[in-house]
Amino acid sequence: MTSTTHLPLMIRDVHVEDRPRERMKRQGAESLSNQELIAILLRTGTKEESVLHLANKVLTVFERLHGLKTATIEEIVAIKGIGQAKAIQLLAAIELGRRLAQKESDSKWTIRSPKDAATYLMTEMSSLHQEHFLALFLNVKNQVIHKQTIFIGSLNASIVHPRELFREAVKRSAASIICAHNHPSGNPTPSPEDIEVTKRLKEAGMIIGIELLDHVIIGDHQFVSLKEKGYM
Repeated sequence: MTSTTHLPLMIRDVHVEDRPRERMKRQGAESLSNQELIAILLRTGTKEESVLHLANKVLTVFERLHGLKTATIEEIVAIKGIGQAKAIQLLAAIELGRRLAQKESDSKWTIRSPKDAATYLMTEMSSLHQEHFLALFLNVKNQVIHKQTIFIGSLNASIVHPRELFREAVKRSAASIICAHNHPSGNPTPSPEDIEVTKRLKEAGMIIGIELLDHVIIGDHQFVSLKEKGYM
């Protein structure tokens, strides 16, 4: 009896008009699926599998698109069929997208509410694997004039010293400040340390004359405002 080996569908077996590049030229990038966009970046598959199948493996390994935001070259090349060149192409595209999103956010962003502050920071901070404490420095119109990471690590009063924060505020001629940090666990519920640090910074701002407007904690695409919660 003769056995038949069933090979996976290759890109050459897909009708020309249905291939990702042709569809993108005809219908625009927004018409393509995540799998098809990644396939275009990867460009080619292997002898054993199509580029579309390879793109689907990437999405599966990183739990759909969100996981790619923090992927490393080593993690991507661990996928069979993807070498260093393909991994670098993927990460370059991801970094370009991140920078474009940040550039759009940085263009005269005005903070009118805790949600505005959270929206400004969510893309950058929700996927961080370590705690980052940063500050938004605002002018008299509540527009962001500068953003700076103050420190990286677990939050406590001994590490977050008011002088580090307000030295930068004076340097930037800021009228007010909004602080923010992320919880890598994804749960933005404030800890006792978060509340203690916030009160300390609020009091220092009152003495110096630069108001701390809020302290926003970023979780997994959710946030908590300590001002709204009545902690400041």
